[in-house]
Amino acid sequence: MNLRQAISTLEEHYSSFILQKKEFREEFSLTLEKSHFYEICQFCRNSLGFEMLLDISSVDYLGKDPRFEVVYELYSLEFNNHLRLKVMLAEDQITLPTVSSLWATANWHEREIYDMMGITFQGHPDLRRILMWDGYPYYPLRKDFPLEGKPSDMPEVAFSDSAPLQGGPFVSSPSTGNTQVREPRHRSAASLEEGALGSTTFIAEP
Repeated sequence: MNLRQAISTLEEHYSSFILQKKEFREEFSLTLEKSHFYEICQFCRNSLGFEMLLDISSVDYLGKDPRFEVVYELYSLEFNNHLRLKVMLAEDQITLPTVSSLWATANWHEREIYDMMGITFQGHPDLRRILMWDGYPYYPLRKDFPLEGKPSDMPEVAFSDSAPLQGGPFVSSPSTGNTQVREPRHRSAASLEEGALGSTTFIAEP
């Protein structure tokens, strides 16, 4: 079964729940309806031979609705097929069913996404932070989290303070401004709390 045949079979069973299909350089990405996401993943593993989950990642489209996207990279060793599945999540509904019961490797991938993005996975056997310490109040990979960090104080556990960054090609802020305006290293925790995110008046320090 080649990849096009696998996708055709998937569409025969779940066409109503595939919101978008994209092809780029012979790679396919399917955006799925959240309500049938787990069922489709199960079908991919059991009926289409995608026995391996390579990775799970997440994207924060700050300023858009839905804001978050979770991306699953599936692979079939038998057929040498790679398929990308995506699910969009609104900011007030950032929960997905865990797929750790389908692919054991999802366990730590989902924990990392929870830790960095704050997306939760219902039914996960051990959903706790994997990089930051327990009780840390922020999600560092969200676009509204400043690169210099935010101060936090947890007695007897850990303390962190802001650490302004200097130089380097960092991810840009959503803005209509030029590269200097979009460069996020100028953003501080204080400026975010004042509602200055996305302002086109900021200029990055040299």
